[in-house]
This record gives sequence, C-alpha cells and structure tokens, in this order.
Amino acid sequence: MSVGSFDLPPQAPALPDSAWRRFCRWAIRLSGWRIVGELPNLPKLILIGAPHSSYWDGVWGLLMKSALGLDLGVMIKREVFNGPYGPIVRRLGLIPIDRSAATNVVDQMVARFASHEKMWLGITPEGTRKPVKQWKSGFLRIARASGVPIQPIFIDYPTKTFTAGPLVEATDDTDADMARIRAMFTGYRGKHRNV
Repeated sequence: MSVGSFDLPPQAPALPDSAWRRFCRWAIRLSGWRIVGELPNLPKLILIGAPHSSYWDGVWGLLMKSALGLDLGVMIKREVFNGPYGPIVRRLGLIPIDRSAATNVVDQMVARFASHEKMWLGITPEGTRKPVKQWKSGFLRIARASGVPIQPIFIDYPTKTFTAGPLVEATDDTDADMARIRAMFTGYRGKHRNV
C-alpha cells in the first residue's frame, strides 16, 4: 500500500485519528516532505533511518510518523527525556535508551517485541548525528533475536523524501548483513552529509 496519501497497511500498529494527526498532515504537505515507496503489511517491524546528521531528521520523522498515524516506538538517548522536551517526547512514543548499557538495550527490545501483538520500532543505526565509520549492530541483533524483518528508510534532503526500501531479513552473518544494508543507503544525502 502506498503511503504517499498517509494510508497505513492494515496490520501496522496505528493510532486513532486526532487533531494532532491532521495538523501533522498539513505541516508535512506544507513543508514539501513526503514518503515514497510502500510500507509492508506486517504487525512487527524494525525501521532503520539514515543518514542521520541533524536534529531536523527527528523533527521531520516524528511529523511524518504522526501524520501517518503510525504507532512507532523510536529509540533515542535518554538525556532528551531529562530536558525541557521530556513531556513532549514521552507523548510521542519515544523510548529512552541508556547508551552505556548497549547489551541490555537489545534484551529490552527483544522482550518488548515478545510482549506486543503489534510493534514497529524505529532506530538510527549510526547511533549519533556525527559521522561514523561503523554503524551500531544493535538493530541486527534485535531483528535476529526477535525474528522481525528490517525496513530501511532512506532520508534524502535534496528531494525531501523518506523512501521505504526493500525488506531485509537478518542472518547469522552480522558483518555481511551490515555491509549489504549500508550499501543500500548509497546516494542518499542527509542535511549535513551522506552515510
């Protein structure tokens, strides 16, 4: 199902329609940002978005999620919850992550997938807005342990698009999976850099 018209697949975890959702649709249309491609009709999914080079990625991503009415849990550093934006980010379904306890994060997310009938989880595989040589492998470990597929979302500022790529299944070869997935993001440009 195409999501250009803000339609979600039937099995995707959805939020009820609201004035906030209608406002976000209006804001996204006004901004010129759009989502292209098709999201899968699945109850459980890990979405990875890159390149992540600016706070604006989160702003546009959260507006898009809200415009779609998608009940998407997004992992972000827990420090954001302690500042003035804490009450806002809690309402948006963001999941606080203690980056100093990375192995526990995988276990926490696997347990969340096991306890939910429907759950889509959003992760930035770079783990930061700064340029990195290696992506964090947590999303692959979560996908493998949960038996959940990965949906790449390509962020491209020149075209103002979030593009849904092909689904990926995690294998036992983390290095090969990482190389294959990261190569998919070639050619897309974040606000401040490529992947």
